[in-house]
Amino acid sequence: MTTQPPFLDTNIFVYAYGSSGAKAEVAERLIATEAVISVQILNEFAAVMHGKFKLDIAKVRLRVDELLVDCPDPKPLTLETHRAALRLCERFGFSIYDGTLIVSALEAGCKVLYTEDLQHGQVIDGLRIENPFLD
Repeated sequence: MTTQPPFLDTNIFVYAYGSSGAKAEVAERLIATEAVISVQILNEFAAVMHGKFKLDIAKVRLRVDELLVDCPDPKPLTLETHRAALRLCERFGFSIYDGTLIVSALEAGCKVLYTEDLQHGQVIDGLRIENPFLD
């Protein structure tokens, strides 16, 4: 039986590419699991690399290309993804960005979403949210 790879939030990549220490090690292990991402993750990662880490756009492109080696098939954001995210936001009170993240993970068939930004242990329509950085 094949297990579905996890879906990774942007913060996993930020720790892997922008820091060192225990969180970076955890992030690198998660990325090595053939994880799933969406185009939203690419956009958010690029924004953090350019804004917070002050990388010029050419270097941001290189970092995104490195990310794509590990996650070569980012899931698209479609109008239906957007609409489903809005419905999820109405149900749970999420921001549109978190709603889109969750819906993208659900659409990809993932059973686990790794992030530190949502409630650890919460299950939404069969998707379990886990904070991989908790002790």
